[in-house]
Parts: sequence; structure tokens; C-alpha cells
Amino acid sequence: MTTPPATSQVRSFPLDHHDLAATVEAKADSQLTVSVCIPARNEAATVGDVVSRIHSALVQDFALVDEIVVIDDHSHDDTSAIAKSAGARVVSAESILEEHGRGHGKGEALWKSVFASHGDVIVWVDADIVNFDPGFVVGMASPLICDPTIDFVKGHYHRPEANGTGGGRVTELLARPLLSMYFPHLAEIAQPLAGEYAGRRSLLEKVPFVSGYGVDVALLIDAANTAGIERIAQVDLGVRHHRNRTLDELGPQALAVAQAILDRAGVRPPNQPVLHRPGQAPLEVPMVERPALNTVKAYLDR
Repeated sequence: MTTPPATSQVRSFPLDHHDLAATVEAKADSQLTVSVCIPARNEAATVGDVVSRIHSALVQDFALVDEIVVIDDHSHDDTSAIAKSAGARVVSAESILEEHGRGHGKGEALWKSVFASHGDVIVWVDADIVNFDPGFVVGMASPLICDPTIDFVKGHYHRPEANGTGGGRVTELLARPLLSMYFPHLAEIAQPLAGEYAGRRSLLEKVPFVSGYGVDVALLIDAANTAGIERIAQVDLGVRHHRNRTLDELGPQALAVAQAILDRAGVRPPNQPVLHRPGQAPLEVPMVERPALNTVKAYLDR
């Protein structure tokens, strides 16, 4: 495996780098279309606010977003009805690419959202953001709309709960050290595990998607490997409030992230990874990988 040197520069955009009116004008000139895709599972408490804020600011007030698609990942609450009433087109994950099985998880929902959406630019945001600002969408879409040499944009934000601007515990104790070892050109990404990012469909349809917690970093690595590090950018999205997870919850995530990075580095365990913890039952953390959509007949036949 060969990787670019650690001195490779990822372009960085500061908070409020964009001009919304100029971005909308550039979008009209380029004739690009923009989809905002939101994976959601049991997010009835927050998904309506996220969707309504995007719809009001970026569909009604400014013509930046062409569609808002919520991929309902087997929710048991009112996520679907609330998202639809707020202005989203809601698609059940289990109804998309049924021939590939009824998988679940964030990566599965992201992969299926590429199939279900139609925009030239796809912006992903999480459904559980408490302080959602439509500027998150503008910040990530603007570099792709205004600069044809950028193919993938990763968001990062200040985390009041973590008292810092870097990544969380899994990022700083696991992901960044592994990236420094195997993909040093990506270690300068402020938050490689952040769930907010955007990309061109022409790139996203060429890369596979990991179904579980490893999808965020796997997609970053694959985007850089496919498009080139010079076509990757990151943008400051300001402040995001989120729930701090317990160490018990972070264990499976950490194993999935390690598995995704090591797999991309060509280092694979002999058996299915199992998380062992004192006093708890062993937990399998499978890494299912969905194929690049440009190899899927149903996608090509849409």
C-alpha cells in the first residue's frame, strides 16, 4: 500500500466562509442539483426540526436545496410521519434495493440514500442535531458548487460537551493514531469521524459503503483514494450539541472504526471481530460492505 506523504494539504474553509446568495447564483449557473439526505432511526424528537429548518431556509427562502430525503432506518416511533409533515420525502430503508437484503445501520442508510436521491451534490446531516443550523448544509454544499476541483467535503464543529474543537474520545485515542500510521495525509482532518459531509454523486457512486459505525472514516479514506487528496476539503460548521456517549456505547464504535481503517490499510483479522469486555457477553461487530452503486444494475437502470 502506498499513500501520499503526510504533508499533503487538505483545503480548509473557515466558519461562514460562504455567501448564501452567491452560492445560489453559482448553483443556477452550473445547473447542479442538491439533495440533502438524512438517515434516521427513532429520531422523532429532533428530525422534524432539522427538516423544517432546511425546508424553510433553503427550499422556500433560497433555492439551494432541490430535495430533502429522509431514509427511515426501521424506526419504531413517529420519525417517518414527522419528517414527511416537515417537508421531507421519506423512504423506508427496507424498500430500497431489496435484493441486497434488509440490512440496517447508518452506512446502509447512506448507501441507500444515494440510490433514493437524485441530486448531483449530496449533503448528509444527522437527524439528532439539537441546535441545527441550515448553515451546516450551506457550508458543506458551497465548496462543491463553487469549486469544480473539490469532490468531497468533511464538516467539523466545536463540541461544547467535549470542551474542544477536535474529535471525540474514539477519534483522538484510536482513529487519529491509526490514520497517522496508515493514512497520514488524512490525520490532519479535524474530525474524521464526523457524521456531516457532502460529495459529488459522480464520486459517491464509485465507492463502497461500510454498513456500521465505520462508514464515516471508511468513506473519507475511499473518497481520498478515489478522487485524490487534493480534491478533499473540510469546513468549520460552528457549534454542534450532541449526547455524550458512555464508554460501554463507545466500545463497539471503536472496534468498528478500527476495523474499517485497518481493512483499508490491508490489515485484516483472521476471524470475525468480537468485542470482549469484563462481565459482559461477547459482542460481534460485523463489517458488512455494500458495493459501489455504479456496479449495481438497479442503480444503473434507474
